[in-house]
Amino acid sequence: MKKLDKFILKSYIGPFVLTFFISIFILLMQFLWRYLDDIVGKGLGAAVITELMVYACSNLVTTALPLAVLLSSIMTFGNLAEHYELMAIKSAGISLVKIMRPLIVFVAGVTVCAFLFSNNIMPYTNLKMKTLLHDIRQQKPEVSITEGVFSDAIDNYSIKVGRKSHKGPMLYDIMIYNHSEDNGNRDVTLADSGTMIITPDKRYMVITLYSGTNYVEEIEKRRRRSEKEYPQRTTSFQEERFMIDLSGMDFERSNEALYKTSYEMLNINQLQYTTDSLKKNYSNMIAGYHNNLTRAQYFQKLDYRGQDSVWYQSPEPPATTEVNIDSLFETFTQSNMAGVLSYAVQNARETKTFISQSASESQGRRKTIKRYEIEWHRKFTLSIACILLFFIGAPLGAIIRKGGIGTPIVISVLFFVIYYVINISGEKAAKMGTWPAWAGMWLSSIVFTPMGAFLTYKAVKDATFLELSTYTDFFRKVFGKMMANPKFAAVVRFFMSEEKKAKARLAAEIERHKKAHDQQTESDATV
Repeated sequence: MKKLDKFILKSYIGPFVLTFFISIFILLMQFLWRYLDDIVGKGLGAAVITELMVYACSNLVTTALPLAVLLSSIMTFGNLAEHYELMAIKSAGISLVKIMRPLIVFVAGVTVCAFLFSNNIMPYTNLKMKTLLHDIRQQKPEVSITEGVFSDAIDNYSIKVGRKSHKGPMLYDIMIYNHSEDNGNRDVTLADSGTMIITPDKRYMVITLYSGTNYVEEIEKRRRRSEKEYPQRTTSFQEERFMIDLSGMDFERSNEALYKTSYEMLNINQLQYTTDSLKKNYSNMIAGYHNNLTRAQYFQKLDYRGQDSVWYQSPEPPATTEVNIDSLFETFTQSNMAGVLSYAVQNARETKTFISQSASESQGRRKTIKRYEIEWHRKFTLSIACILLFFIGAPLGAIIRKGGIGTPIVISVLFFVIYYVINISGEKAAKMGTWPAWAGMWLSSIVFTPMGAFLTYKAVKDATFLELSTYTDFFRKVFGKMMANPKFAAVVRFFMSEEKKAKARLAAEIERHKKAHDQQTESDATV
């Protein structure tokens, strides 16, 4: 390897690693903010939280890599251009493409690794994270009693405490509603004080109440429902102790097999196989709907026998029989006509219901197929984004000639947001069925490919189209050529003279009003 290639790689790998971990951290904070309500207050251990963070970081790798490539590319080439190292290399006869060559190979390797990670590791981490998130959401909140607020953390009980002791476990002004029999608020216990202690194995809560009363409204079962009475039973006590089962508060793991067939948990081969199977089942379903409509709904063949008719569905009517429906209908009696019309209305309603249900089911099947197709294309688009954004960032860094963190971060975030918005818009259009899955998922790549080619071309040609002086010099030259034209110059001088006259008139008018105001002020003072 040449020394220049080593120098370029050394200049690039440091910012790349740094920006990669910064991107992971920022995206992880977004993940935590999104699922904060599901995690906080569940009494989860540090091991569970750490496991969730590891899986979340693994799922964010394919999103953080393109952003890291873009940001590090702008920083690296911006630093080289700002310190005139890039100019010195070019003065030695080395083109920008040759300078970028080792980084192109490196980013291509990053792209391959991103694809392998997305295809082999992400399905596993997605399965683990989705199962763990489901278990965390199902986990009941940690038992915590707040002063003056009813707590429903314990099943079948609603507990309120007026005041807590700061020196021990003693609680005061306790109110407990027992909903274990699902009869509403018919069983309430009031106590002056008490304690609530959870056993070491966290399976039971031992509640000890002092100086309290238990009120229970009982339902008499002997009377009629409308005449039921609710006699009250009151029990006073000096000390009462009971236990509440907390076994449902334990964190339990779900079976991962329930989520293995989801589109996020499959690799490319599995996605392709599942998509083909779903499409085949969908075709068979549509064919079944068609046969059902044509044979049982739209084209029912009925036979009429005698005055007391018996209506039934004939599977195969005679092929040579031609019946005039209007003439046949006029031969019916009034009762048969009413029966025919009633049967027709009923058949139309059944057909409408069948079509509505079939349309809803087929739409759901199509959405499911779209999900699998979108995920198949996502495996490639997120990887290809690395090399596309490299050809955006490297030329931009060479053109803007600004290193450091400030300007590169602003530009990279701007381009990444544009890329992300285009990607989300295309994916949404693909999910809705407006566009094919490949068009929606590859939209951002289609837009950024010519943009990268254009920026690379401009950087190779040492274009300065992003500098403000380029545009000011352009307009200055254009305006200078226009002023060289005598007619245009005369028109400009005319408007400039008219503008000066208008300003002079305005100044004179202001001066006149000022003098009039001063004279009025003097006359008022004299009076």
